[in-house]
Amino acid sequence: MSVDTSRPKDDIVSPLAHLSDETIEQLAKEFDAIHDEVYADLGERDRNYITTVIAAQRQLAVAGRVILFGSKSRTAWVAGTACLGIAKILENMEIGHNVMHGQWDWMNDPDIHSSVWDWDTASTAEAWKHSHNYVHHTYTNIRGKDKDLGYEIMRIDPHQKWSPVYLAQPFYNLLLMAFFEWGVALHDLDIEGIRRGERPVKDVLVDLRGIATKARRQIVKDYIGWPAVSAVAYGAAQVVTGGRVSGRGKSKLGKRLRDVSSARGAHRVASVLDRHGAGIEQTFVNTFAANFVANIIRNVWSHGIIFCGHFPDQAYTFSQKEVENETRGGWYVRQLVGAANIEGSALFHLMSGNLSYQVEHHLYPDMPSTRYKEVAPKIKDICERYQLPYNTGPLSKQWGTVQRTIIRLAFPGGKPRPKPGPYRGERVGGSSSQPSEAARFRNRVPAGHPDAGPEHNGGGVAADVPPRGDD
Repeated sequence: MSVDTSRPKDDIVSPLAHLSDETIEQLAKEFDAIHDEVYADLGERDRNYITTVIAAQRQLAVAGRVILFGSKSRTAWVAGTACLGIAKILENMEIGHNVMHGQWDWMNDPDIHSSVWDWDTASTAEAWKHSHNYVHHTYTNIRGKDKDLGYEIMRIDPHQKWSPVYLAQPFYNLLLMAFFEWGVALHDLDIEGIRRGERPVKDVLVDLRGIATKARRQIVKDYIGWPAVSAVAYGAAQVVTGGRVSGRGKSKLGKRLRDVSSARGAHRVASVLDRHGAGIEQTFVNTFAANFVANIIRNVWSHGIIFCGHFPDQAYTFSQKEVENETRGGWYVRQLVGAANIEGSALFHLMSGNLSYQVEHHLYPDMPSTRYKEVAPKIKDICERYQLPYNTGPLSKQWGTVQRTIIRLAFPGGKPRPKPGPYRGERVGGSSSQPSEAARFRNRVPAGHPDAGPEHNGGGVAADVPPRGDD
């Protein structure tokens, strides 16, 4: 009998090993109570937040588009590209991802709702909601079940069987960074399911048509439509100012005309193109480039935040046997230890879509993202009292461990990295005689909100969570 030496033995102690069944169920009630408390308090300030963010994002996008009318100027190009890149990040992370998770469905807003929202990315809303909201958030970090574990193309856990194709993963990870939206769209197709014959051909064709439609929209919008609008605006400015905004240079169309015809009339047209058309052509090309760079900025940022929240050394993975007959409390603990947070400023959390609070997001995927900061101390308190890890670290640390894992596991072998111990809490003022931050949040609001729990009924294709026990 051959032995697969590319996969390690399970030598990592389960984070639930020291907890009794009764304790795990008590944990479930405490986690439920945190969710109930937030849902009972949702109201106008939450509504104002998401409508303000959406308005700000749209204003940034408009500002970027307008500035790029003058993209022939290097300063305008940089400013316009920056505005557009930030707008795309906000639309993708804090708005699109979270709205389609059903986090704002409680408002019953006809426009800001997971059943109708679509985003400026290659994935179709329905395919993403199934693969991410349902599959990933139900089977988080279960090897062979969670298709987001390495996105089916990367070996990011030592238990995954090694293949020579993984030797290239440090290189195709760079491509995935730059074109992350397209990688996610293809991932949503469930390539493995297609290969095994588990997905009907008609479903695959529906998804492919959806991706093609999204691709056409983005290509027309970013690489034809807006560059043409910028070029027309530049041309209009030339007319209004009598040509005073015209720049130097030769028109490429004029050059082509001279090459194909030696007629005097053709040369006259070419001269006019040189005088007025060079700037229009350059504006089109510069706006095209700005849109391309803005999409790359959004993709690289999204890739970094998502990988740092899921694949650093701290995160646990689970075999399918470990989660057999999993209870609600077990599901909560798996979400808790299968993710990692990224520390940063308020602006950083906003730009990450609050997925820097990945632990809280996995515990409560339907909770409005702005509430993650509020519940984080309560999660820490549970971790402190029940001797569970609370995984967090600065961006540099999380990103570094992810890249180390990708490079190391490109080669055969490898073993699980040491996991963090129980959360000990940060002491107020740095004094050990003071209570920890978590200890200040030990009063619980009893569970009881009728629409609580991460399985909250909405249009976001909710995770399949074990039901509540008797309170």
